[in-house]
Amino acid sequence: MRQLGLIVGAAATALVAAGAITYAVAGDEGSDGTPSAGSADAGFARDMAVHHQQAVEMSYIVRDRTDDEEVRRLAYDIAQTQANQRGMLLGWLDLWELPKVSAEPPMTWMGMGDMASGKDGALMPGMATNAEMKRLGSLGGERAEVFYLQLMTDHHKGGVHMAQGCVRACEVGVEKRLARGMVEAQESEIKLMAGMLRERGAAPRE
Repeated sequence: MRQLGLIVGAAATALVAAGAITYAVAGDEGSDGTPSAGSADAGFARDMAVHHQQAVEMSYIVRDRTDDEEVRRLAYDIAQTQANQRGMLLGWLDLWELPKVSAEPPMTWMGMGDMASGKDGALMPGMATNAEMKRLGSLGGERAEVFYLQLMTDHHKGGVHMAQGCVRACEVGVEKRLARGMVEAQESEIKLMAGMLRERGAAPRE
């Protein structure tokens, strides 16, 4: 029950953050300039939208692979939160009349465009490979839970790294606030998932 309470608390925090972000969007509309296609603001929006999409996919996969309510609740919360944030990021690109794809490699806006990206589908830090996604879909029960928690921990660590980059380099105020909220929420969920892994006799991957 304690673990469930933590999850509910995390979900509530995410909802409060989402409400604050929505308020910020409404309150700051038109107060910031339009970024360029090569800006950190546009790069973060494009890359994090892709990064978030994989988290949503992983979360729905594990919900079909386990009956554990704690994992299913966490997965649902992650899927809903990141799907909503992805919609906001893509919506800003539309508002700015900027393309949702770029000829530049992922992470160029962070000065990491020359990183070994795209290896078996892992385009950015923390992303799972195609083989790992396939394996997740083949597991069931506790094995699926453990692998999901390990993959999502890695995914969140990569997401935190990217969001911190936006906090430093983005110029659009509402996007910086969204990125800062991502850092706080995902760091909290990393700690939560570490506890869930311990309960299953496992640990995050090195």
